Amino acid sequence: MSFDWPPIGDVRPRWTGREFIVGDRSGQVLDYGANDSGWSEDLTVFHEEVAAEGVHPIDVASRRHARRALRRHVRTRPEDVTLLEVGCSSGFLVRELRKDWPRSLVIGSDYIVEPLHRLAAQLDSTPLLRFDLVECPLPPASLDGVVLLNVLEHIDDHASAIAQVARILKPGGVAVVEVPAGPHLYDAYDEYLRHFRRYRLDELCTLVETTGLQILERSHLGFLVYPAFAAAKRRNQRELHSSEQRQRDLVKRNITSSATTPVLGWALALEDSFGRFLSYPVGIRCVVTAVKGAPGQ
Repeated sequence: MSFDWPPIGDVRPRWTGREFIVGDRSGQVLDYGANDSGWSEDLTVFHEEVAAEGVHPIDVASRRHARRALRRHVRTRPEDVTLLEVGCSSGFLVRELRKDWPRSLVIGSDYIVEPLHRLAAQLDSTPLLRFDLVECPLPPASLDGVVLLNVLEHIDDHASAIAQVARILKPGGVAVVEVPAGPHLYDAYDEYLRHFRRYRLDELCTLVETTGLQILERSHLGFLVYPAFAAAKRRNQRELHSSEQRQRDLVKRNITSSATTPVLGWALALEDSFGRFLSYPVGIRCVVTAVKGAPGQ
């Protein structure tokens, strides 16, 4: 499948189906650069190690929701579909999207370059890009689906970031956006992981609709466990001004304890069974699926 890859300098990359050719260089990662960020390679490694390498129940539920939203709403023929995950990190969702869309072009991208090179060594034949979403180099109206799972909260100028998502979607293209819920629950966990904010669902929908995208689905993940989650977040707020090491230890405890609690997995599975038909009013994360209207709409 052909795609209009943005140039690196004055050279137009060519994707062979296995790697990029850029002048006399080759590889799976195109690096368009990125501005300085509070996020780092150390935080990426730390979070993925304590989150049990992608099998934490909330992360599994998050990816399951995104995959279902794309299958439900992307209407393009599979052989013509191009999908992008922004913030792919170690590529758990990219792998799953490749299984769901074996005849499509699935692209992974991230702000940090090191995870992309590790992923390239593990995952053949997948184009990987490094760029800053606020200054996205991809051409307009070039993608059928874009997924952002827990990305916007790390971007100061989130309005410009979501505007870029709308720009690069084709008419009829679908965006799946997930962010942490509950501004009143911002705590030491959020501060350590460099979150600029947590969101209200209405606020997220307004942000998305301001770009011209139309909301198809809106809900929360983690509705059934919300009372326990909210109580834990309020306890964590006592540590907002603690040392970085103390906050790091708190984040590690929070993630590992919730990952090993079977109740969380059961609750999310039950919630998922009804979530196809219901919109949950509160939860751990806000989830929105939106579509880009045809020209003139």
